[in-house]
Amino acid sequence: PPRIVPRRRVGRRLSAAAALLVLALVVRSVLRNDAFQWDVVGRYFTTSAVLNGLLLTLWLTAVVMVLGFLAGTVLAVMRLSDSPVLRTLSLGYVWIFRSTPLLVQLLFWFNIGALYPTLGLGIPYGPQLFSIKTVNLLGPTLTAVIGLTLHESAYAAEVVRGGILSVDPGQTEAAQALGLSRLRTLRRIVVPQAMRSIVPTAGNMLIGTLKGTSIVSVLAVHDLLYSVQLVYNQNYQVIPLLLVATLWYVAVTTVLSAGQYYVEQHYARGTSRGTAGPKRFHFTKRRYMYGG
Repeated sequence: PPRIVPRRRVGRRLSAAAALLVLALVVRSVLRNDAFQWDVVGRYFTTSAVLNGLLLTLWLTAVVMVLGFLAGTVLAVMRLSDSPVLRTLSLGYVWIFRSTPLLVQLLFWFNIGALYPTLGLGIPYGPQLFSIKTVNLLGPTLTAVIGLTLHESAYAAEVVRGGILSVDPGQTEAAQALGLSRLRTLRRIVVPQAMRSIVPTAGNMLIGTLKGTSIVSVLAVHDLLYSVQLVYNQNYQVIPLLLVATLWYVAVTTVLSAGQYYVEQHYARGTSRGTAGPKRFHFTKRRYMYGG
């Protein structure tokens, strides 16, 4: 009988070898280039200034993501409601904050005192209970939280809305037939199934927000990037300090990506996407050809 041999994939092997060769050359160039000053990178990698900036970056990312998705969920529910007023308000909010660059929004909120010098609370057409100067209320960090949250909530609203729309309408109809309220149907039936579509995009937004917080350095917020900028403005070691920030961003992003993978596997249980976990086995077809 003819002998069965695997199909020879010469082009794939040559392209893989060429890619590995290019990667080896790039890694060798980076490691052996004295201009990178890896000794300086190691010396400043765990300094207190850099670690404090990293902690502020992580805190800012967590706060913005939590507040952004809370506000985005409310906006998504408004967009899907039967009220034309709520739908219009949600649509207008998303349209405005997605159409404006993030840097412009941050600078606008940083200079909001020019429009409203004081903020106060009082009785309409009556006495004012108290007032405070806006410049004393909104510092750089609070301004960054407000600007990033408002920007993030506009994108989170579309992510949540898309996840809710991905759920089969029959699920909602079945819940209504059982007498469940709309709020309980949304909380117990729709949202758990929508998480399969929400989590991948939300994970990408989390990583994007982590890197996007570096833009708050223009407001003199002492995040990771601004902290290394303060250091290299004193010792003029620009490239090594930028490498310190880069390595920390890469490390945190790697951890978040790993966490995103396991969260996706958790919400994909019972579907075809959830059968390719680290402890499962799957088989693929191999193409064979007859050879002499």
